[in-house]
Amino acid sequence: MTAELVRGQNHPLSQVRLEIRVSAGRPVMAVATLGDESGKVPGVEWVAHPGVPTLPGLEVSRQAAADHRLAVDLDAVSAAVHRVSVLLALPTGVGGPVSFGSVAAPFVAVTGLDGTEVATYTITGLEAESAVVALELYRRQGAWKVRAVGQGYAGGLAELLTDQGLSQAHRLAAGINDAVVQGLARSVPAPPRTADGDRSRQAAASALGPDQGGSPYGAQGTPGGAGPYGSAQNPQGPAGTGYPPGATPADPDATQPTPTAPATGGSIDYSHPRRQNAAPPPPPPTAPPAQPGQPARPVAGDATGWSMEERLYNQVWGMFEDLARSTAAYRSAVDFADTRMEKELDQVLSDPRSRMGGQGDAAREAAQAKHIQLVDQAREALDRDLVQLGAEADVVEPALPAAYARWDSPVWHAYRVPMEMPMAVRLGDLTLPESDPLRIPMLVRLPLERGLWIDSGRSVSSDGSFADSHDLRRLAMESAVAHTARLLAVHPAGEFTVHVVDPAGSGARELAPLVRSGVLAAPPAVGAAGVAAVLSQLTERVDLVQMAVRGGMADSLPPGFDTAQQLLVVNDFPHGFDDRAVTQLRYLADEGPEVGVHLMMVADREDADSYGPLLDPLWRALLRLTPVPEDHLADPWVGHAWTYEPSLVPPGSQVLQQVLAHVAAARTKY
Repeated sequence: MTAELVRGQNHPLSQVRLEIRVSAGRPVMAVATLGDESGKVPGVEWVAHPGVPTLPGLEVSRQAAADHRLAVDLDAVSAAVHRVSVLLALPTGVGGPVSFGSVAAPFVAVTGLDGTEVATYTITGLEAESAVVALELYRRQGAWKVRAVGQGYAGGLAELLTDQGLSQAHRLAAGINDAVVQGLARSVPAPPRTADGDRSRQAAASALGPDQGGSPYGAQGTPGGAGPYGSAQNPQGPAGTGYPPGATPADPDATQPTPTAPATGGSIDYSHPRRQNAAPPPPPPTAPPAQPGQPARPVAGDATGWSMEERLYNQVWGMFEDLARSTAAYRSAVDFADTRMEKELDQVLSDPRSRMGGQGDAAREAAQAKHIQLVDQAREALDRDLVQLGAEADVVEPALPAAYARWDSPVWHAYRVPMEMPMAVRLGDLTLPESDPLRIPMLVRLPLERGLWIDSGRSVSSDGSFADSHDLRRLAMESAVAHTARLLAVHPAGEFTVHVVDPAGSGARELAPLVRSGVLAAPPAVGAAGVAAVLSQLTERVDLVQMAVRGGMADSLPPGFDTAQQLLVVNDFPHGFDDRAVTQLRYLADEGPEVGVHLMMVADREDADSYGPLLDPLWRALLRLTPVPEDHLADPWVGHAWTYEPSLVPPGSQVLQQVLAHVAAARTKY
């Protein structure tokens, strides 16, 4: 089982011979320090770096690279060593980036010698820092553990080493940088890009997001880590870029260039920063080969990845990218045809001799006929792509695991509480007007990197029907319950705790499945007193974890402390909220996700207009979802406004109750 860590989280190590893999998207220096019982580094002989890459039980890369593989044998390190810290730093004086805020979020994986992942960590939240403690392996009561640290230093490697107690930190940092600068000249370049238009699935995708893995979505849908979707109002680019599709590093230590944004009119690079090319090639197709001249028959899981789950996740990304590109090409062709026809008609009308009579009519008919021909050709090409994508969707959808599947999928009938958290969770579907009825699953990376906002305001759905305010509030709560149940279902027993705030009790009917099944931490809180109690509990939890992590004492949390991910579902905001409660809610939205406290709000933004711009940061911090189909999500590359459709339980289905019963039973055993 792979543990996907967040900052401050730790995980036991069952192996002593390990490999630590780093993917950064840009050349970085990898350094490892050995610490004594107090965590301090006694001297330079306790540091493995490009100039001295080998120590007993430890070996690092000899130069800066976008990818690193560090070898660790914990049995071979000295008995005086109690901590092994993995440091990443940007080289100086080579014209590269000066801070991690301008590069892709580094991804670190601890694996066994057979490549099996033990724990992974994506280092997010860095800005002006140029050096970071990625993670540490530490000895505790005779056993070894790994902890995700993510502590950055704006003063660079010298400041980091000084903080670890090394008296000669500045001299050593300068020597390491000099060794790396000399090594950069010997770096092996990456292979060239593949030809434009060549479909490739070699770059592993994540979130959002962009990154940024991931929840992959940003404010009102803008990307945030691991996902492809943005906001029609405020589209943003991905958090980082990785290798071009099809590229593989020629050498593990080779310096890899980062793709740059294409010029206007050029091809779009959809590569992703995580696991760019470290994954194995996709398995050979099992379907019969296609006839000559026909497109290849789709196979579920034909993307790159370490597991079938990851291959399916990346394949869904590929389908999204292909649909975005095909639709962009079609729309561009239609725009060109419109512009050409207008130009030809203007030329006809500009000549007084051709305005009247048969010559003018013939010219207009010719321009219109050419327009129809160009549009038909573009539509024919789009239809070919849609047929291929539809065939791929037909084989991918039935193969998706529960976390990625629709509620009407048969996979839920065999549902069992998982032993580990999946890479992502499905929150709905995405489509474009030209591609209907093709649907692309909307997958959001786990753990969530931002909260969710289920918009209960008055809205016009994509089919043109006007939704009543009362019906929208009811549908919004049903959507929130379905999303909450899915999040509970995809987490291992005891690793996801749900709190509900329903001040006026208006959501009692929709919340009944969660209440009856016993999966909530406590009954829904009602009234102003209930709101205050729950918010105080969770804000204190955030404060406590932050202090423990920043003080390097994550293992010293009180006995019985609930280390599970926390979700707070808020209904009917701002009813029952005073100014203090609103401030606490904003704090949870901003600081909570980093320490495992997430927010799901069911609210109409207009209801909170009395607060003015005070709450604007709150709404921007959340991923806006709707209870009815609505075209409010936009991808950052070509700016399509995608129609989002929520993932709801089919009417009359008992799947929600059955899944919640399994979750409740597992919680009891846990």
